[in-house]
Amino acid sequence: MNGVHGMSSVLRWPAEAIWEAVVPHLPGFTVEVLPEIDSTNTELMRRARAGQFEPVLLVAERQTAGRGRLGREWVSDPAAGLAARRGVSSLTFSLGLPLAPRDWSGLSLAVGLSVVESLHPDLALKWPNDVWLHDRKLAGILIETANGSDTPGRRYAVVGIGINLQSCPAEGLRTLPASLDELLPGLDAPQTLLRLAAPLVQAIQRFESRGFAPLQTRFNARDALGGVAVTLSDGTAGTAQGVDACGALRVQTDQGLKVITSAEVSVRPLSPPRCDGL
Repeated sequence: MNGVHGMSSVLRWPAEAIWEAVVPHLPGFTVEVLPEIDSTNTELMRRARAGQFEPVLLVAERQTAGRGRLGREWVSDPAAGLAARRGVSSLTFSLGLPLAPRDWSGLSLAVGLSVVESLHPDLALKWPNDVWLHDRKLAGILIETANGSDTPGRRYAVVGIGINLQSCPAEGLRTLPASLDELLPGLDAPQTLLRLAAPLVQAIQRFESRGFAPLQTRFNARDALGGVAVTLSDGTAGTAQGVDACGALRVQTDQGLKVITSAEVSVRPLSPPRCDGL
């Protein structure tokens, strides 16, 4: 019996193929697909608080209360996709698994790098947890942790990812949205998940054993902010200079080099985002 649950959708999710690819590297791994939930991250954090720490990939065709960084809402509205191709307009999922890295710094960067390398060479990374296409946000990452065992340093990590598959309204958004169909037309949510899932698990496991330092050069090659004039949430202006071996953002300011380590600090380019054909 495999670890595939909740398959009641009209979509053909590749849950069994993902399970077969992942379970040799992550024993006890399961895949769950739900038609609707408030938030995949919220659900896995609820389970962790109830003592459930098994590795799981939880996929939602629709989220009613999706969350992004700093408490922002992640909108997941499948209406356009269902009408057009019996699909969904965004892909939202969370991966939960116990982790015990020596240093947690840079985990969101490692996750983002795995996403862009699995999807398309034109995608870039905006520190600390966004995937951009030509200065527009295509995907977001939210990582949360809970106490997962009595082992020092081991926690249950919940890695949530939301990806725009089709164009979506920009009203009320501070950064214009991009969509994956601009680069990969016809790639639906199940196919996108199949591209991402197994490489993501392997990337997180490599991060657990090696940390972020081996990924520094690859991240900087995809860095959307490299050499860009930016402003921080405290009003400080400077020029982004890539990330260091721990994944901290380096910003050259009038007062000298500032190293940003907190994901609670917002970093925005000073120039307005471009529409690039929308």
